[in-house]
Amino acid sequence: MTVQSPTLEDLFEQLGLKSDPASIDLFVKQHSPLAEDCQLADAPFWDPAQATLLREKILEDGVWSQAVDKLNLRLRA
Repeated sequence: MTVQSPTLEDLFEQLGLKSDPASIDLFVKQHSPLAEDCQLADAPFWDPAQATLLREKILEDGVWSQAVDKLNLRLRA
């Protein structure tokens, strides 16, 4: 049985944010570019719960890693 990795939309749902493609694009546009010396979870626009969730997903380096990496890359573009 193959388990599909969570998507960027799934990550936004976990963060309590609107998860449709247009809302994700708007979020990225509003918060980009993220400074190179700022870790994703340390960005000033996350609330404490969101930052904690991102830190946990990054440390786990598991099924969520692709979605977190995708968000990180999009915010730095």
